[in-house]
Amino acid sequence: MLRGFYTAASGMMTQQRHQEALGNNLANINTPGYKADQATIRSFPEMLIQAQGKKQLPVNRNVHLPISETIGSLNTGVYVQEFVPNFAQGGIRETNIGTDLAITQDAVPDETGGIFFRVQNEAGEERLTRNGNFTIDGNSFLVTNQGYYVLNNAGTPIETGGRDFTVTDTGMLQTDTETIPLGLAYVNDVNELTKEGDNLYDGESIAVPADAEFTVLQGFLEQSNVDAQATMTDQLNAYRMFELNQRVLRAYDESLGKAVSDIGRLG
Repeated sequence: MLRGFYTAASGMMTQQRHQEALGNNLANINTPGYKADQATIRSFPEMLIQAQGKKQLPVNRNVHLPISETIGSLNTGVYVQEFVPNFAQGGIRETNIGTDLAITQDAVPDETGGIFFRVQNEAGEERLTRNGNFTIDGNSFLVTNQGYYVLNNAGTPIETGGRDFTVTDTGMLQTDTETIPLGLAYVNDVNELTKEGDNLYDGESIAVPADAEFTVLQGFLEQSNVDAQATMTDQLNAYRMFELNQRVLRAYDESLGKAVSDIGRLG
């Protein structure tokens, strides 16, 4: 009985974490370049139940032979193993703002490959993002909305000199005095990236391969890839699963209460 008690409790905890991830996805539905988190739910290892006993042999001497009979398997509950971002491309929205940039990815060498903007976080470490909602700071540097420097292909912050600029479809930032290649990075397997706060990712990257087909759009933003309708449906299903486990837990609790009170009364 206690094992079933813990199994139901693990189901409640799993659905609670799932619900939190779905709520976070909905909260970021308007965040440019946001990639929805998907919960991977796994079961704990199953246990094989066997009945142990003895069988008396038909001989004069009182001989008993130990026997073991397999009853079946017992599941010991579930848990959220990890949250995996869905890197499917979000929709593209025109903003007509010159500092807004979006990457449309047409074809890459690897099925799980992806192209990202290179930025520098507050600790001076290079990170990747698909959020091209950039702006110009007070020192004429191209930065993210959080104030992180946008990098060029040499890994240094892009300084615009306060001048207007245009960005070509290959990622060349052009002012009236110079041309600066945007820092674009390629990741062979996006599923190996580690998601951090502020829509940033950490992981190994290389230069964009020559055979990759992509376009950098100026005055456009990639939208979040969260499907609001599907997410709300998943939230409802998670709530129902939580409620079912809660009922099972309550039934176990009532059974334990009766066992304690009734057996104590009989004694």
